[in-house]
Amino acid sequence: MSEQFRLAELHDAERLQVLIFEAYATIRELELHWPAANVNLEQIQENITQNECYVLEADGTIVATITLSKGDDVKHITDLPFIKWFAVDTAEQGKGYGGRLLDWVESRIIRDKLGASAVTLGTAEKHPWLLPMYERRGYKSIYSFDPGNGDGVGHLLRKIVNLELFEQAHSGGREEAIKQH
Repeated sequence: MSEQFRLAELHDAERLQVLIFEAYATIRELELHWPAANVNLEQIQENITQNECYVLEADGTIVATITLSKGDDVKHITDLPFIKWFAVDTAEQGKGYGGRLLDWVESRIIRDKLGASAVTLGTAEKHPWLLPMYERRGYKSIYSFDPGNGDGVGHLLRKIVNLELFEQAHSGGREEAIKQH
């Protein structure tokens, strides 16, 4: 079996729309207001062109995707890189594809390419397994909030990917990961 990590291209948009829509079924069932849950083809195309949308292919088929946001999703809260739209093909879940893609983005892109000390993402307590899954992967909640839209408590999670750099950036009591409101 061959695996390839790469940036998504516009010709991948239809496949990504199906993959993300199917993977986000639980999000829709929980009535969480996440943009990716009901994403259309145009939004997928915009995501590919405006962000860094990565895919993992297994034997030439896209089996997982994740996006490094280049927009203002959480710029009002954190200066750290923010990942979103993480999804694994429902027929391929449980095979480690999602974990391998997330590991690759954390190390090769966030740490090595961007030179960032940590990465952030958001999730909701209302989802039955996402928060514990990210916590097992080393993410910690650094900010809790209620968006007031019925989603309940949400969390901005952070994972340190370069401890030395993180400690340097935060020596002397400076906390640059979360901006003061």
